[in-house]
Amino acid sequence: MQVGLLAATVVSVQVLTFLTGTGYYLTQLTMSAYYLLVIMGLCTLMGYAGQISLGHAGFFAMGGYLSALMTTRDLIEYRGNGLVDALYSSGVLMIRKGLYGADTLHFVPWVSAVMAVLTTVAVAYLLGGPVLRLKGHYLAMATLAFGTIIYTLVVGSDIFGAADGISDVPAFTLLPGIEVSGSRGVRVENFYIAWGLVLLFTMMLLNLVDSRVGRALRSIHGAEDASAANGVDTDGYKLRIFVMSAAMAALAGVFLTHFNGGIGPSESSVMKSVRYVAIVAVGGMANLWGAIVMGVVLNFLSLRGVFGSFDEAIFGAILIVIMLFAPEGILKLDIPALIKSRFFSTGKDD
Repeated sequence: MQVGLLAATVVSVQVLTFLTGTGYYLTQLTMSAYYLLVIMGLCTLMGYAGQISLGHAGFFAMGGYLSALMTTRDLIEYRGNGLVDALYSSGVLMIRKGLYGADTLHFVPWVSAVMAVLTTVAVAYLLGGPVLRLKGHYLAMATLAFGTIIYTLVVGSDIFGAADGISDVPAFTLLPGIEVSGSRGVRVENFYIAWGLVLLFTMMLLNLVDSRVGRALRSIHGAEDASAANGVDTDGYKLRIFVMSAAMAALAGVFLTHFNGGIGPSESSVMKSVRYVAIVAVGGMANLWGAIVMGVVLNFLSLRGVFGSFDEAIFGAILIVIMLFAPEGILKLDIPALIKSRFFSTGKDD
């Protein structure tokens, strides 16, 4: 029922922008949908499994950068090499025109996308094993360190474009006639591709949290030692949900990079990770629908430039305020009770 309502809302928004001549809003709404995939995965990890991560911008950047690199790195000079020719013959590589009209040889987007996500999954698996044994602020610092490493690598490496990032990323052809691209002519198509992914993962995560796995995750969040004592594979569940959320972030990075036609180091910054955590906190740590609603609203406002140069400061302030006044999320905030407790409390029991 709720997923159907979300689908109807998506269609209604697109029709409304068509009728009002505001189709340009679809660009920011499409980007918001891809960022929402990161937020949904993080909501599952933090809200249900109780594992905080300040490194998900790193996973997003891994997906985007690896896909961008593989689809823009010119291999034309290696033509004649047996392996390269075999890859080209099998359809793994393709030839396209570069910026100046010359033929260039690259991996096809499908292959680069799969490789980017699989690489991210492998890194998340290797990282999650030791890191998820930590708790509280130690876990937060470890994931923050990972995000910082990724940011340093992309900024300091010429192969990743350093401070300029990678541009001229080609469109991602999903099916004949259907491509992920920022071209104005396929704006509506891309809006539905992005939100189709959101709907797909929403159904998947809702089924997950209502399943036996979801109950195990909630028990880990509530009392990990007690869960382990009752036979729950706490380490295994934490690792699997961590890897799943990293894969969702990488997939979002791949799609948004092809949609934007490039990616820059800001996508891997620490403040991006803080932004994701802030949005999950605003929506409610264990409230997938709250994360979806607040993720769309806050990302859309940010992408429209509403917060201006104070964008990062706003999200930092949001996180502080939510932790102080609404730790269960703004959608569950009891404003009258909050006002009474903060401004009309006598300091004595009633």
